[in-house]
Amino acid sequence: MPKLTFISDTHNLHSKIKIEPCDILIHTGDATGRGTMPEISSFLYWFSNQPAQHKVFVSGNHDWIYQKDPQMASMLISQYSDITYLQDSMVELMGLKIYGSPWTPRFYDWAFMGDPPLLETKWSQIPDGIDILLTHGPAYGILDDTDDNDKAGCKTLRHHILTRIKPKVFCSGHIHEGYGQLKVDDTLFINASSCNSSYRPVNPPITIEV
Repeated sequence: MPKLTFISDTHNLHSKIKIEPCDILIHTGDATGRGTMPEISSFLYWFSNQPAQHKVFVSGNHDWIYQKDPQMASMLISQYSDITYLQDSMVELMGLKIYGSPWTPRFYDWAFMGDPPLLETKWSQIPDGIDILLTHGPAYGILDDTDDNDKAGCKTLRHHILTRIKPKVFCSGHIHEGYGQLKVDDTLFINASSCNSSYRPVNPPITIEV
């Protein structure tokens, strides 16, 4: 069975994250602080040099370059044959169908934030039959509690996951306080935020076999 390691929300502190050998290393967004070209270049170089055969990631709301300058972002990623970037798209690796999307409910004015009609459109595009679903933001009510005891996840995403998509694994980040794992029905939900709410990289990577 492939061994998958999940991280998220490293916010330029990726060099402080210890990655053990795995088959697929997955990052669910906010690799950077402001999504500048130097930040992305640093992350991609580090990501490519980690001990995994495949690396997969999606953008987060801090990773501006993928929304503001997708052509530049694509050029940077193209330098690394072992890295797959997913933006409302899918890849099949080691027999696993993996779909990724960067969108989250609107919160101030950050990258890849959408209002309910847009989010419904994005989630409706996710195909049935996938094994691993990656989004930057969590589903409502599952590993999405903030320090203020608010639930910050997306209700329509939760609906699509539990009633239609039903992946083996769903992984997100975004809400640092929600770090952890929880099985709901037949789906393992993961919040892989590496940084805590104080932006300290104290949460270890989460590794599973699928």
